Amino acid sequence: MKVCILGNGLTSFTLAKALINQGIEVDICSNVKLKNYSKFQTLGITKSNIDFFNKNILNIEKIGWKIHDIEIFSENLLNEKILNFNNRNEHLFSVIRNFDLYNSLYLNLKKNKLIHFKKDSNYKDLIQKYNLVFNCENKNIISKKFFSKRIDKKYESYAHVTTILHKKISANNTASQIFTKDGPIAFLPISPSETSIVYSRKGGKHINFIELIKKYNSKYKILKINDVFSFELFSSNLRNYHHQNIIAFGDSLHRLHPLAGQGFNMIVRDIEVVVDLIKFKKEHGLDLDNSICLNFEKKTRSKNYLFSFGVDAIYEFFNFESKIKNKSFAKTIKYFGKNKFLNKIFTKFADKGIIY
Repeated sequence: MKVCILGNGLTSFTLAKALINQGIEVDICSNVKLKNYSKFQTLGITKSNIDFFNKNILNIEKIGWKIHDIEIFSENLLNEKILNFNNRNEHLFSVIRNFDLYNSLYLNLKKNKLIHFKKDSNYKDLIQKYNLVFNCENKNIISKKFFSKRIDKKYESYAHVTTILHKKISANNTASQIFTKDGPIAFLPISPSETSIVYSRKGGKHINFIELIKKYNSKYKILKINDVFSFELFSSNLRNYHHQNIIAFGDSLHRLHPLAGQGFNMIVRDIEVVVDLIKFKKEHGLDLDNSICLNFEKKTRSKNYLFSFGVDAIYEFFNFESKIKNKSFAKTIKYFGKNKFLNKIFTKFADKGIIY
């Protein structure tokens, strides 16, 4: 059984490692150089996804920093805390550098005989050549020909990302997010002395991010602010998940606003579905075929749409809250945030997505 993955980014390597762990031979095809991820970009992986990652893909405990609390503030209430999420028994999620995760996966894949890295510009024979093809690229000929219909939303915003070095905090395990009038700014600890900052700000690409960090930082004694990486924000959901034996995957399938840090988590959940489908085939002595494409879409499409809608609804909700000057709205959010049942539901939604 042989599978092809188009693309050589973080999603491609994560999927490839999950597949070879199931004994599947994988060709990774791409016409571009290996990704050069910034050391200042980070991602958050929820606890349930970390558990799946460690068991079914690669143990990444050593490169992640565990977060035990999440605090939400509103500028309308003079940066007063309106929501708080924590789990006394377990951590909520881990913050990992994209650079570290990518390199860990790549070094591991290079050693495996089931993996073959190929530069292949001829995608015409893919359908006949492989049992399955996973397209993790947005702009190749496969995407343009078979996966061009999508639901897009532009936020007229840019995400600005960096890390700060600060005086050591022994228990730097609390993530915080402030909903400002121009967009949310998140502080995500990476170590006792380093914290990642993501500011999703309305308007143009060029801002004085350093001054904004100083304005909204009330916790850290900053020693150094590293280079800033910026990119435009939009959400996207593909209408069709597959064509014959080709499955659209990763950001080419769905992309979210970084508000809730759920983009890569959705991808890991999709990989879990793929792994379960392959296990079923193997247990019953069946070959991989396009029935996996059909079942993958059946199991994930509606949940991914609903989850994407939920993240967008959260963005619009807090976007509205930040625009109005009436403090009563933020106080209402704070009141409902104290409800243990609602708090538990939201925490589960963030950790495991939509389950039914």
